[in-house]
Amino acid sequence: MTSEGVIQECKLFFFAGHETTAILLVWTLILLSKHSDWQARARDEVLQVFGNNIPDFEDLNWLKITIYTRSYDFPEVNEDTKLGELSPPAGMIVLMPSILLHHDPSLWGDDAKEFNPERFSEGVAKATKGQPCFLPFGGGPRICIGQNFALLEAKMALALILQRFSFVLSPLYTHAPYLFLTLLQPQYGAQLIMKKL
Repeated sequence: MTSEGVIQECKLFFFAGHETTAILLVWTLILLSKHSDWQARARDEVLQVFGNNIPDFEDLNWLKITIYTRSYDFPEVNEDTKLGELSPPAGMIVLMPSILLHHDPSLWGDDAKEFNPERFSEGVAKATKGQPCFLPFGGGPRICIGQNFALLEAKMALALILQRFSFVLSPLYTHAPYLFLTLLQPQYGAQLIMKKL
């Protein structure tokens, strides 16, 4: 790999990582704003684990309130394939909206569309009954290599925010998710009203 190639890869990791974590935090803050009971539970957990101290890396694993994520995966078909009634040719890009899996009642139960981080309290494997149906960072050979870092970074930021602020959605917030590149983003941003604790 040339020096220029290495520089381009580093830029890709930086921008892709920044965007992923930023969107992860935005959706988490939106949902915690809409569900003040979960915001209080998450804050209590952060205060139990860290108190008012700066969160440290090793204790972040004690945080069990799940961070909400949304993503899409864009796999390319390698050879002529048959998918039910469809026959995508080799080279076709297939949009796989994992959000449909994440809200499927046949996989998650009748409360599939409800915000319920409790379903992950015993880990993703238990919540999914071992099925590959929770794919916030993709899956298989196309899984995001930055997943662990993004979750660590997001937990750290969320812990710091919950220690210092309470927040609600502003009346100016308009819920309008839209797909940009590979991430579902709030089209008009996420206007929050933050109150220092």
